Amino acid sequence: MQINSTHSAAGASNPTTPTTPTTPAVGGSSSTSSGTNPLSTTGTTLGGTDFLTLMLAQLQNQDPTNPVDSSTFLTQLSELSEVQGITQLNTSFTALSNSLSSSQALQASSLLGHQALVASSTATLPTNGATITGAVAVPQTSSSVTVNVSNSAGVLVQQINLGAQSTGIANFSWNGTQSDGSQAPAGQYTLSANVDGVASGTAIGTYVNGTVQSVTMGAGSTGLTLNIAGLGSVPFSSVMQISN
Repeated sequence: MQINSTHSAAGASNPTTPTTPTTPAVGGSSSTSSGTNPLSTTGTTLGGTDFLTLMLAQLQNQDPTNPVDSSTFLTQLSELSEVQGITQLNTSFTALSNSLSSSQALQASSLLGHQALVASSTATLPTNGATITGAVAVPQTSSSVTVNVSNSAGVLVQQINLGAQSTGIANFSWNGTQSDGSQAPAGQYTLSANVDGVASGTAIGTYVNGTVQSVTMGAGSTGLTLNIAGLGSVPFSSVMQISN
């Protein structure tokens, strides 16, 4: 918004023209008695009150012979309303974001101690006699689905036959017993699956259950992260299922 004002000739006075105030102009410049611009500081932002002050100054100091056009005045009012609307919208979105974050944190706390089914090709047997549970993503109906369990050396220690399965998630459980009947030592094991009827080389996803030990609220794109026993930190978006 530009403040228009007229000045009298040097050494004369004009009774019909008010003295120009030191209020700065929008889109132009004005000087004070000290010759400095009060808005010259980088990053200064005008608010709604400043906008109204400038607009009133424009009306008070307009040229009587060339008053502000009514359409221009209405445009300025419209701009003020738009600025105020954007400010209120930003405030509302900030409040909504804070509310959603608080709600997410409250919901996340209820996950502690629950079992989370997460995509993983490895599973950790914490102690002798412990059990590993998980699932296989069966891509198509099959007459036979088998889960292979290998140790850290790549040696196959057990095969779990799940029988015929339809398309979807097929659950499995391994009690740590090896093919020879002995108990497998604690440690990390690799999982893979065979599905009859599926072309060789087709990737078949495996999932492992783990207890949710803690929850981390990330910022921005990081989002919610679950710390799962035996699996480490896992993005919440990677969780297939939550159970008791």
